[in-house]
Parts: sequence; structure tokens; C-alpha cells
Amino acid sequence: MAAVSTRAAYLDEGPGETRGVVTVDGRPERLLIHRDGDPVPLQLGARSIARVRSVETAFATAFLDLPEGGQALLPLRPDSPRPVRGSSVEVEIRSEARRGKLATAWLLGEGQGDPRLIAPGPGMREELLHLARADEVMTGSEARRLADEAEGEVLARTHSLPGGGNIAIEPTRALTAIDVDTGQMTGGDSKRVSRQANLGAVSVAARLLRLKGLGGLVVLDLAGRGHDGAAILAAVRAAFAADNPGVAIGPISRFGTLELTIPRRRSPVLDRMADVTGQLTAQSAAFRLARLLEAEGRSAPAARLEARCAPTVADAFGPLTRRMADLLGSRFRITPEPAWPVDRLEVTSL
Repeated sequence: MAAVSTRAAYLDEGPGETRGVVTVDGRPERLLIHRDGDPVPLQLGARSIARVRSVETAFATAFLDLPEGGQALLPLRPDSPRPVRGSSVEVEIRSEARRGKLATAWLLGEGQGDPRLIAPGPGMREELLHLARADEVMTGSEARRLADEAEGEVLARTHSLPGGGNIAIEPTRALTAIDVDTGQMTGGDSKRVSRQANLGAVSVAARLLRLKGLGGLVVLDLAGRGHDGAAILAAVRAAFAADNPGVAIGPISRFGTLELTIPRRRSPVLDRMADVTGQLTAQSAAFRLARLLEAEGRSAPAARLEARCAPTVADAFGPLTRRMADLLGSRFRITPEPAWPVDRLEVTSL
């Protein structure tokens, strides 16, 4: 009988940013990020009155104007009445926006009046409890450590497999490619080594795709040849069961690739943290710097603090200045270092 995985939920509330982590057997499986100023009407599960901006009959789609200047797509079902341009409708966000794509809404019925929020989506605590199927959310230093660990895995492209080997996860506009590499694995003939790597890759890939928030079409390039199709497909079904409903799995092709589709619901956390090249954004670095300042301020309550970072990070830190002043007073300063990369951050007591 297969071992039952254990999940737990953690919440880290930092200056201007709240991070939620769900772990599976102690490893981060989900990372949720809410930041000050995030548009509430575009969050998963939010219900609003929206105005129909246009109707594209050929594509069975309507474009919506939401509260706070947000926009969303409304797929039109064959059996539903067609909304009229300029009319008001009540909708719920069913999938959040991602890079280059609008959020998707679900039609609930006719609406009245101007665009406005009716009800926000679930709060982070509620989301974490649901995803972890847990009774409590843990906070404190362990929550921060796990959130930092989760961020590191989200930004990494290559990840180790149990027993050796690794996988590389590369998101593109069209799909997410996962390459399985046996690396320096030993322990018998090549077919046995490849089988071990492929079976290990399936569970690791499922966890990491959930962690990074990646969905849509996924192509898994398996190691070796002559794959045990039945065993691999059974492993895929088990590993991605947590993403149902909506997972579709294809057969292993003669080229040694396996395709599957995973429903997109939340904005990819990778999009929130990194730019199109996969590098940490200045805004994400600014939130990291705020947490470092907060921690140093607690350990040295009477000292003056200096935070050094790249100029772009110093600029992105601007909106956080007042919040940090509420926490630390006026005893900190931000010093831009022109030659520093975005991910280099230092905080010292003076």
C-alpha cells in the first residue's frame, strides 16, 4: 500500500507581502503570495458586477470591464444567452490572469449598475486550509523559513531527483517542458536507471509544477528508451490527482515524451517573482529587503540600520518606506549600489 502524504499549512506575514505555504511531507508544494495593492476583483473566486465591453461572436468570447480598472474574458457557452455590449453582468473569477493573458470569468447572471465588487475571493488562511486539508495554519519563524525555501525552488530551473539525476523545468509561451536527466545515477543496467529516474521525476515534477503555479500543456521528456508505459502512466495519474478535476494525460509517444494538461486557476507564482528571463524582479527583491530589515531591526532594537541593494530595488522599495517606518521608526536607510545585481541584498547594523 502506498504511503499517505502529509500536508501542512504555513502563513508568513511580512511588510507589504503575505506568503502562504503548503508542504507535502515537509517540502513546499504550494506558494501563495498576496501583496498590498493587489486588485481584489481579479482574485480567484471574487464576484463582481462587470460591464460587457465587447462581444466576439466568432470566438464565443466577451471582454469585460471589472471594478478597479480590471479586465477579464468571459467564455460564452452555447446554451447561455449572449450578453449585449454595454450591459451589466454578474461574474466570478474562475482563473486568474497570467503573463500576457487576461483573467477568465464565469457568468452568474444579469447585473445592475456600474462595475463593483460584490464579494472577494477566499482569504489566504481559508485557501491554505483548503489546499492542505488541514485544521490549523502555523506561523512564526518556521513559516518564514519555508516560504523562503519555496521561493528558492520557484526560481530554480534544475531540481535534483531522489537517488540521483535531475529535472529541468522550462516554461514557454506555448507549454512547459520538463527534461529528465539521469546524471550520474548508477546501480545496474541503463534501462533500470532510466526507469528509476522517470518514476522519481513524475512525483517531483507534480510537486514543483504546483509550487511554481504552472499549468496548461506540459511535455515530459523521459530519460532512456523502451519505457514501462503502464508504470509511468499509473505514477502520473497518482502524482497529479491533487490537480483534478481537469487533468488530461496522453500516452507516451514513440519519441519518449508524455503530454498532459493541467487546469490553470491561480496566477503562476513564478510570474509574480520573476521576469520573462526567470530572474528575480526588483519588486520581489524589495519585499525580501523589507523582511531582512524587519529581522535585523528585531535583533538589534536600538541600532541604526543600513540596507544596500541595486538601484532598481531601491526604487521598488519606495512604496514600502512608510510601512517600514511604522515598524522601525526612522532608524534605517536604503543605499543603492550601482554595480550590484538585483538579487544581492545586505542589511547591517551601524
